[in-house]
Amino acid sequence: MGIYLSSPKTEKVSEDGENDRLRYGLSSMQGWRSTMEDAHAVHPNLDTSTSFFGVYDGHGGDEVSKFCAKFLHQEVLNHEAFSAGDISTSIQHAFLRMDEMMRGQAGQRELDALAEKDQAKEIIEGLISPPKIGESKGQRDGEEGANSDYHGPTAGSTACVAILQNIQLLVANAGDSRCVLSREGQAYDMSRDHKPDLQAEKERITNAGGYVRVGRVNGSLNMSRAIGDMELKQNKSLPAEKQIVTACPDIRTVELSNDDDFLVLACDGIWDCMSSQEVVDFVGKQLKHESKLSAICETVLDKCLAPATGGEGCDNMTMILVQFKKPFKIDTLNKEQPLPTNQNSECNESAVASNNHNAIAGSQFNDNAAKKA
Repeated sequence: MGIYLSSPKTEKVSEDGENDRLRYGLSSMQGWRSTMEDAHAVHPNLDTSTSFFGVYDGHGGDEVSKFCAKFLHQEVLNHEAFSAGDISTSIQHAFLRMDEMMRGQAGQRELDALAEKDQAKEIIEGLISPPKIGESKGQRDGEEGANSDYHGPTAGSTACVAILQNIQLLVANAGDSRCVLSREGQAYDMSRDHKPDLQAEKERITNAGGYVRVGRVNGSLNMSRAIGDMELKQNKSLPAEKQIVTACPDIRTVELSNDDDFLVLACDGIWDCMSSQEVVDFVGKQLKHESKLSAICETVLDKCLAPATGGEGCDNMTMILVQFKKPFKIDTLNKEQPLPTNQNSECNESAVASNNHNAIAGSQFNDNAAKKA
């Protein structure tokens, strides 16, 4: 994740907003890390009945997390399954589609542009020396040009996305960012942290030719699913969902009821310091006297920030807090039943087939798509 600073950067990027269904607040902070690799996307009005929230925790650079924040929600919205009411298939498609887009030439140019912005910032801050003339950040890292045998970025990112449509909540996750629902003060994990030591994850990793050492994939990556990390997705005999590391998300859905209070999406910089229930308890108490949701997020970030380097609380931090406006128009959830925990450990055939079709030269992502973003 990079080197630490001599003192943390505690300046925060915060935002608040609302529509007729919900209120939201968010905040992000670089903290002790030398660079900020988190990104997020908030679209309360993705369409007339749908809201989209996403947290992307980058590693090895910020270009993949920024790429996801710019394009993933667009792929959800534009997929034919979304128009047909099949949000699950559209979100599976979107996660896998990120990898396919980044393998194409237009995707590579977009990544290069994002990386160059990051490099310019690092030069200004004195963290790195300027590149030689004609030398890009990708070339300095050993990546080749757009016309070579380019396999995609070595950087990667988690993706934890919540989509609310009417009273349906769908959460898709790849990696170790997390989404938590508060129901009557009880924390319910709407995502599962994808760690290499989980039995199903370890089996996929080893079956694809990889290994797990000290809790890391091939001794390096400390999560078993991510967007990007293309060097761990090079087994040409296996589909995308069976690679050493896969972007295929787990998906959980639930119909919201008037017992549901708020939703929290955050990167592991928060969850390494506080449990799901601790965050729900803390936010619940804050809501009694603080109406600005971004201010609550800022307080959580400050609470998690370590006083010195060397332990938890030294990571980048991003948190999105979504509060539901009640009463809901429809309440069909039987509150005596536990929350659904249906987990799609493998992408369904239609989503995979769709992405395999689109994989041909990354044909559907072009310069026009990049200009529209």
